[in-house]
Amino acid sequence: MGLFDMMNISASALTAERQRAEVTSANLANAETTHTDSGGPYVRKEVVFSASNASPFRTVLNHMGSFGRPTAGSVQLTDVVDDTTAPVMRYEPGNPDANQQGFVAYPAINPVSEMVDLMGAVRSYQLNASAVTAAKQMIQQSIDILKSS
Repeated sequence: MGLFDMMNISASALTAERQRAEVTSANLANAETTHTDSGGPYVRKEVVFSASNASPFRTVLNHMGSFGRPTAGSVQLTDVVDDTTAPVMRYEPGNPDANQQGFVAYPAINPVSEMVDLMGAVRSYQLNASAVTAAKQMIQQSIDILKSS
């Protein structure tokens, strides 16, 4: 594995973790949304990651003719799926979104678990950013060694 492969893997992880943080933030922002355009409460979203053999960075380099083989270990967001957990029903007879029995359907979103997921995404992003920085430093040191010899 070369230095550019390390940067490629970290770059794909940075993109995936940014998307994960965006989905988690949307879940937190809509934790109390009882009415959407589709008529029901907001449905919690979850991200699905998968391993990829090539990332956008690698694809660009391949088109430039620099590298020929894909990088194993890249990650990409495959899909954003709806959580199948049933909505939480709360008795609020005065709410305009209440059903005939006076219950309002709220999204099945636990703010604590969403915050933990968001912190995990942020921490993963930070670690991958550090890996990119380390790879850049190794490349620069390699260039410095080649210049001095």
